[in-house]
Amino acid sequence: MTNVLAIRKKAEKMSREALYDIVRAPLITEKATAMSEKNQVAFKVAISATKPEIKVAVEALFGVKVVSVCTLVQKGKAKRFKGRAGQRSDIKKAFVQLAEGQSIDLTAKLA
Repeated sequence: MTNVLAIRKKAEKMSREALYDIVRAPLITEKATAMSEKNQVAFKVAISATKPEIKVAVEALFGVKVVSVCTLVQKGKAKRFKGRAGQRSDIKKAFVQLAEGQSIDLTAKLA
């Protein structure tokens, strides 16, 4: 439990740029739009980001209360480009559960 507290304290001292390195972009998909009815938002995050870091970053950037964070790593697909084999990058997704009555407007500009 003390490890989680140490990570949280470290994450709270991060600069705004470091917070944007953790939370890369919102996910705008049909599933993510449907989740907004349940007070959930989806983000692309850094592969190395932990759940406490993601929670602090979302709370600091958007000014909301986060209840929980679920993450998954989507493995990159093997694709071909002009006859050459390639590999897409892995993507980490975070599904953030917001407190009751809170929401994030992803169309608004961040300050």
